Amino acid sequence: MGAESGRTAGEVTSEVDALGPVMDAEGHFHVTDAPIDISKYRFEDWIALVFFWGLAGVIFHQFFTRYALNDSAAWTEEIARYLLICVVFVGAAIGVRKNNHVQVDFFYRILPRPLMRLMSTLVDLFRVAFFGYAVWLTWKLIQLIGGQQMSVIDWPIGIVYSVVLFGFALMTFRAVQVGIANWRRGASVLEQPELAEHH
Repeated sequence: MGAESGRTAGEVTSEVDALGPVMDAEGHFHVTDAPIDISKYRFEDWIALVFFWGLAGVIFHQFFTRYALNDSAAWTEEIARYLLICVVFVGAAIGVRKNNHVQVDFFYRILPRPLMRLMSTLVDLFRVAFFGYAVWLTWKLIQLIGGQQMSVIDWPIGIVYSVVLFGFALMTFRAVQVGIANWRRGASVLEQPELAEHH
């Protein structure tokens, strides 16, 4: 543990000792949990959580009807697929907000700082443009096939694509916020990976 974190075993032990005893003379533990802070979550986190638990409920229903009742509900597979799509696209907006999607920062370690700043700004602009274009494409797709019915349930497929549209719109909005924050700060996570810890 000490070698992995760059600290010696003595340093770790002294930090533990500084916390004080965890057991009193009667043998009762006195450990308190850190307070739970939910202020860091945004509304897309809660929407994704609702979709996730909806997906979990559908999968449980599918499992129960198939293996416990030996009579699988036909609608569960399609609805589970659509709920997974909703989780992915709303969850992707969380990734954009936190700026923790996969990225390659090799060249940012060897290039001069002004060039890194230019490249980072271009990445921010390209990301906003890409998500904005995806919003437009999804909107066009909804206009073309949004009225078609789902295979098993008599609902329009446009419901699912509307969630995808919402996810892309939210990704665009969050990408604009990240780009503005990077511009004001004068650096992005690509240039200074330690900034990711502050998200």
